[in-house]
Amino acid sequence: MKLLSDCRLYAFVDTAYLRGRSPELVARQLCEGGADLIQLRAKQSSPDEIRRMAEAILPVTQGAGVGLVVNDHLEIAREVGAECCHLGQEDFFDDGHTHVSQLSTRNSQLRFGLSTHAPTQAGRARAAGADYLAIGPVYATGTKPAAKPVTLDYVRWAAASVPIPWFAIGGINLDNLEDVLAAGARRVCVVSAILNADDVAKACAEFRRRL
Repeated sequence: MKLLSDCRLYAFVDTAYLRGRSPELVARQLCEGGADLIQLRAKQSSPDEIRRMAEAILPVTQGAGVGLVVNDHLEIAREVGAECCHLGQEDFFDDGHTHVSQLSTRNSQLRFGLSTHAPTQAGRARAAGADYLAIGPVYATGTKPAAKPVTLDYVRWAAASVPIPWFAIGGINLDNLEDVLAAGARRVCVVSAILNADDVAKACAEFRRRL
């Protein structure tokens, strides 16, 4: 996969938006559309189901040179050979971890992303050795309806203050993308605006073109 610093479009295979499509089909469409990273997010699925989905997606992403990110499940990311694992604040710090080196792994190439919702969290995640940060949710989003938007102010802060790769996330679509980029973002995560499109590959390609 590309260096994280060279990644621009971070897309998702989110089971809440599959609408009967297979995870590997959606992954293939995202790869065709130009995604640099694809996260498997399956909040309502069992670990065994997530493992099977990851095993089905990985040949697709690796064949396209796209990094696979497994959300929440470190052991599954390790076992299937995914390139990245993404963890929330509660999955990492609330579990007592202070540095990613504590997540001992046989896969020394496994990279870690951490969600952040405020400058203090971003600073803590950087100190913990995260390889990239998620900055958001910028706008209200159906993927996390209870989360309070951090607004473009946090994006502007990240643009001025975060030296490692970071991705703006949360409610980003083609109507507000220019505002997010104007605030200083160079990398974005997009979920529903791509997965709800009639043509996933075409929607993905349009985000890629605008980026």
